[in-house]
Amino acid sequence: MPSTEPSENATTQLPGDYDTRVSSVLPFYSFFHQETINLIESLPSPPKVWMDTGCGTGSLISKAIGQFPDTKFLMIDPSERMLELAKEKLSSCSNKKLDFLRASATQEFSQHLEERPDVITAIQCHHYLDLDNRAKALKMCYGLLEENGIFVTFENISPLTEEGIVIGKRYWGRYQSERGRSDKEVEVYLERFGTEYFPLTVEEHLELLRKTGFRTVELFWYSYMQAGFYCIK
Repeated sequence: MPSTEPSENATTQLPGDYDTRVSSVLPFYSFFHQETINLIESLPSPPKVWMDTGCGTGSLISKAIGQFPDTKFLMIDPSERMLELAKEKLSSCSNKKLDFLRASATQEFSQHLEERPDVITAIQCHHYLDLDNRAKALKMCYGLLEENGIFVTFENISPLTEEGIVIGKRYWGRYQSERGRSDKEVEVYLERFGTEYFPLTVEEHLELLRKTGFRTVELFWYSYMQAGFYCIK
């Protein structure tokens, strides 16, 4: 997630307009959710169990839950406060459809699951991990998935060249400025690139996902400096 979201060792203080602030940082953020849902709807059959790791305030599942009436949703996030906000957002949903798991980073997850998920989503939640922990997080998702299950992730990505990084930051910075962020806020956020969050190139993402063991690895979304991938076990 962007700077408005805590990292794995998150603070408990979050802005009341958190979701709006995320959208002011990430271009097309709401499309990440909708395109994920569109992709899952394109599968041969709806998922029985869908785990959303790094679920944040529950925005993705709040959109998905009405479209998958027979799916059980598992919610996990490293932040207790995020899980509290997700519970509030989804308070009108049936407890039979939702299970809030203990707060945990993806790579440290250890809770027993009665059923393996056939979908796992990780939307903007692994790019702040170093390469070793990112690999561990992906291996955890792979291991948890049912055979033939699908993993969907969106991440900040790095352009292929140094010049591309410079232009990409300007391009992304203009987006944030046009949505009301101050020059200082934009500068501070973009300075985190490669120091507080560690984006990979698309090619590096694809290679890492293949090494994890997924039999099918695809890029299905790319905009600004974010990309979406899906993988099949």
